[in-house]
Amino acid sequence: MGQNAFRAEGIDTSRPHPARIYDYLLDGKDNYEVDQLAGDQLAAAAPEVRIGVRANRAFLQRAVRYVVGSGVRQILDVGTGLPTSPNVHETAQEVAPDVRIAYVDNDPIVNAHANALLNRSAETSIVLADLRDPRSIVDHPDVRRVIDFDEPVALLLVAILHFITDAEEPEQVVATLRDALPAGSFLVLSHATGDFADRSEAQAVYAKATATLNLRSRPRVERFFDGFELIEPGLAQVPFWRPDAPPPAGSETIGFFGGVARKAG
Repeated sequence: MGQNAFRAEGIDTSRPHPARIYDYLLDGKDNYEVDQLAGDQLAAAAPEVRIGVRANRAFLQRAVRYVVGSGVRQILDVGTGLPTSPNVHETAQEVAPDVRIAYVDNDPIVNAHANALLNRSAETSIVLADLRDPRSIVDHPDVRRVIDFDEPVALLLVAILHFITDAEEPEQVVATLRDALPAGSFLVLSHATGDFADRSEAQAVYAKATATLNLRSRPRVERFFDGFELIEPGLAQVPFWRPDAPPPAGSETIGFFGGVARKAG
């Protein structure tokens, strides 16, 4: 079996998975009834969640255009989730057709769909690996095939770190990835928060999923940018990070922080 091969019996469809819940909230088709029920429960617990995931997706696209426009030609997208158009390589290659992208996710279903839907070429790779083991990502041969760590890289950690518990040391995870990046690289990060409303009921939905939801405050999220210099406007709710259109109604309630930062020399 190859690096990314897996057995069907290894896929857990008895519990909702964050990537498939996210896909359902984006009106995607790559989800199961258990994910749909969880998504509906999440929307009932946090009414802004549907506009929130769309705002987070729009933030991702703006951030990708920014880093590619700044000259980066390599993207490492960890926790990519199910492919939703326009996805990262489509967005990036509209700005610069020579951008190379390595997608990483720990869900075999995500991996299978990505392999089926994405154009496998020298410019893209799709890797089955877990953020909790960052060295396995940096050292993976299919990542190394696409990403040259001697040249600037844009590291995407979008809506993924809140599925890492404090016991799993998310700051150390990010630091390990940061230390593999050369000067001139970028970090694009978004993270769920409970700063704007009590979201304990939303957390309860994920307690039954394959990963828990670990909300963090602004100061905690800012710590992930240690070793980087935040780009203006700094860490902001995702609809308000360099918007290219008026933010949707209700944006002030969206519990997602997002930011882009550069690693200085």
